[in-house]
Amino acid sequence: MKLVSVVLVLLAPLLTSCQKVIRPVDCSDIYHNDNSQPSGVYTIYPIGATSAVQVYCDMVSKGGRWTVFQRRMDGTVTFYRGWDRYKTGFGSAAGEYWLGLESLYHLTLKRKYELLVDMEDFGGNKAFAHYSSFSIDPESSGYKLSVSGFTNGGAGDSLSYHNGQKFTTFDKDQDLYSGNCAKLTLGAFWYNICNIANPNGVYRWGADSTVQGVGVDWPTWKGFNYSLKSISMKIRPVQ
Repeated sequence: MKLVSVVLVLLAPLLTSCQKVIRPVDCSDIYHNDNSQPSGVYTIYPIGATSAVQVYCDMVSKGGRWTVFQRRMDGTVTFYRGWDRYKTGFGSAAGEYWLGLESLYHLTLKRKYELLVDMEDFGGNKAFAHYSSFSIDPESSGYKLSVSGFTNGGAGDSLSYHNGQKFTTFDKDQDLYSGNCAKLTLGAFWYNICNIANPNGVYRWGADSTVQGVGVDWPTWKGFNYSLKSISMKIRPVQ
C-alpha cells in the first residue's frame, strides 16, 4: 500500500502536466470540461497543437457550446478584405471578427457540425436561422460550402441559396456571376449569382435604400435594404 502511495506521489506532477496540455478543439470541448464556464473569449486549437486561436464561445444560446466564427455588432472592424485575411482570420474575438476559413475547414473536417445564425435589428427585435448540417471543403476546392437542414427561427432562409458555392473575395473571384460579387456587394461570402445573405457586407445603420444589397443583410427577414445591428454565425458538434 505504501509503495502505491509513493508511486502516485511521484506520478502526480506528470499527471498534472498531461492535464494541462489537453487543448480544446472548439467551444464544446471547453463546455464539457467545465459546464459552468460563462460565455466569453477562449483559446482553441482547431488545426493542431501549434494553431492557437481566440474565439468567442456562446455558452447560453439554445443549449450553449457554440463556437462563433463570424460576428458583427458595431461596425468597428472592416470586413471588405482580401483572400489571405479571410483565410487566416481577422478582428478581435472580444468584438467583431472572422475566425478564418482554414480554421473553419479543419473544425468541420474533424466533426459534424450544426449552424446557428443569430441576428438583431436596430429596433431590438431578434431572430435566428438554424441549419442541422454545416461544413466547408479545403482551400483546393475553394472552401466550398455545404449547408442543409434549415429550421426557421423567424429570420427565414437566406443561406440555402449559397449552398455548394465557393468563397469569393474582391481579389479571388469564385462565384457564378459574370463579374465579382464581392466587389458588387462590398463583402466576401459563398456567393452564387450573387447573394441573398451578405453578413460580411458594409456595416450600415438599419434601413437605407441608397445602395441596395451592400449592407449586413439577411433579406428573408428584413429585406435587401436593411443592414442589421448584429449577426453572428456559430457552430457546435451535432449530438
